[in-house]
Amino acid sequence: MTTDWAALGPIDLHAHSRESDGTDAPGDVVRAAAAAGLGAVALTDHDTVSGWAEASEAAREAGVALIPGVEFSAQLGPASVHVLGYLLDPESAAFVGERERIRLERLERAERMVHAIGRDYPLTWEHVEEHSAPGATIGRPHIADALVTLGIVPDRSAAFEGILHWQGGYYQPHHAPDPVDAIGIIKQAGGVAVLAHPAARGRPVMRMRALGQLVDAGLDGVEVWHRDNDEASRRVLLADAERYGLLVTGSSDYHGFGKPNRLGEHTTEPEVLAEIVRRATGWAPVLPA
Repeated sequence: MTTDWAALGPIDLHAHSRESDGTDAPGDVVRAAAAAGLGAVALTDHDTVSGWAEASEAAREAGVALIPGVEFSAQLGPASVHVLGYLLDPESAAFVGERERIRLERLERAERMVHAIGRDYPLTWEHVEEHSAPGATIGRPHIADALVTLGIVPDRSAAFEGILHWQGGYYQPHHAPDPVDAIGIIKQAGGVAVLAHPAARGRPVMRMRALGQLVDAGLDGVEVWHRDNDEASRRVLLADAERYGLLVTGSSDYHGFGKPNRLGEHTTEPEVLAEIVRRATGWAPVLPA
């Protein structure tokens, strides 16, 4: 049976829950998508699929299609590169192994940062745990939320611009796969790989010579319509997408009240989602009841 994605309503292919660095429960993300008038939403928590079950149940009840996904945090030299994986098999051996490695190393990294910050500010690991869901991949956003609650900084943005900045004196490195490897893992798991917000902070990753390698590794698309990609970068990204035959997506990158991003502020064309679903062999969308 072929789904008429256009008939369902607007499509937002990038949202986070408290299972990673969002502030809403997975089911609440889906219900918020329905309230925002969306017809389909992708749950793409960082390096985890722990929110899929709750979000799937909510999607059936709320009348919204769910596209289960994940956002891999990768590293290309000094640049952070995020790769969205849609409709992949969460039990794929390669995916399970990398996911657990990332989770453990992120946890150790966060503990090192909290210990360092705690020498100068009244921050403890217990404070950070209070701002994450049980089993969530703890990272800098959770530390930022703890700093806000303690009154050390006014909001997340201030935390990332100061104490948590890579030049702030407390930053700790962490393991992240090469984006080529991240794409390979997604493809092995039957998923579809899309480069997330590739021009964030005005640095179009797509212009790097590594783009050809990413395409060769199986990159399917690029997230062009995103608030972190400025107009000049979008023109560059669209040209590169045409050159390499890549799908073009649009998304909000919703994080609840952790960021100003609003569900549906950027969307994906129905025919693009239809192609993503057609290419995927690892998982299926969750359709409204």
